[in-house]
Amino acid sequence: MRLSPVLTGLATYPFVRLDEAKAAAAARGARIIDLGAGEPREETPAFIRRAVAEAVEAEPVAGYPKAEGLPELRAAIAAWLARRFGADLDPATEIVPTLGSKEAIFGLAQVVGGPGARVAVTTPGYPVPARGALFAGAEVTELRLEAANGWLPDLDAVDWDGVAILWLNSPNNPTAVAAPLAFYERAAALAREHGFVLACDEAYSELWFSGDPPASALQVGDRTNVLVFNTLSKRSSMPGYRLGFAAGDADLVAALKRYRPNVGTAPPAFVQRAAVVAWGDEDHVVETRARYAAKREVLLPALRATGLEPAGGDATFFLWLRVPGDGDAEAFALRLLDDLGIVVAPGPFFGPGGEGHVRAALVPTLDACRRAAELLRSWTHP
Repeated sequence: MRLSPVLTGLATYPFVRLDEAKAAAAARGARIIDLGAGEPREETPAFIRRAVAEAVEAEPVAGYPKAEGLPELRAAIAAWLARRFGADLDPATEIVPTLGSKEAIFGLAQVVGGPGARVAVTTPGYPVPARGALFAGAEVTELRLEAANGWLPDLDAVDWDGVAILWLNSPNNPTAVAAPLAFYERAAALAREHGFVLACDEAYSELWFSGDPPASALQVGDRTNVLVFNTLSKRSSMPGYRLGFAAGDADLVAALKRYRPNVGTAPPAFVQRAAVVAWGDEDHVVETRARYAAKREVLLPALRATGLEPAGGDATFFLWLRVPGDGDAEAFALRLLDDLGIVVAPGPFFGPGGEGHVRAALVPTLDACRRAAELLRSWTHP
């Protein structure tokens, strides 16, 4: 059997290693409180679940969903983008629904660039854009994020020759930093100048705890070569429903519409119909944000009591924390797991630049976060 050399050459997905460490701790009898994996665990609002059930009942014969998505869903996404960001997009030509955002992020390098192209990704960061580029035969160029630059890449230090895609993620996983609109404008200008695609993963755009709401790259004055990805997974606590979208430059969206029938990743129609309801309501998003804020208020002081220091921004449901003395992040995380059963993700899991940091995800229940806080405050460690 000849497996793909890209597949065989990849290191184990970092969170598989984290799962293995959790399983070993559980086998020793530890009671695990998982702040490591960034999977939303909030209950999907009841009105959305009802909308799904009603959509299933209304469609007793379910055909294959079309790659371009339901017109009413594209219209609902366009209306949300207008309300939230003041961005006026044509739902017929500038928006395409996706199966969550992960598959579309992974697949973009199949559409733009391809073999031999360069794909620029930020590090530490979400690994999917880089892995998608590798499977497409592209070369990955890492742009280091550092505290000295506010955890934003230095765009002036990049050699843009041969770059097909620049990936940005804002608000950022793992640093929780939201890029200002001026930064997006600069990146979009470079994309037009050098002919690359500015691709922005904005999955956490609706989770922030201070200041103004995060900006979107769709707010730039000229959206040529700009493509934004977003999802209901975090905003509406719907990770298992797999509903997102790509939006921006009409030529890029047209290319995605040509590509997507080949891979069969259109969301089921009944999920799309429920998504119309989800994108149309903001009350549940406000409530979700408030729950994450309550967990943050409980956990952050307790994490600081261990010597961890906040090092990132105030968005997403992540806390990006500097290890005491800029020490060994993996060793610190293992001590937390061994001593308390509390899981955090070591910064190096997210690539170069994550050294000396850990990421804590505000995804357990509020009661579990309170339990974790009590344990952290009582912890004595080297």
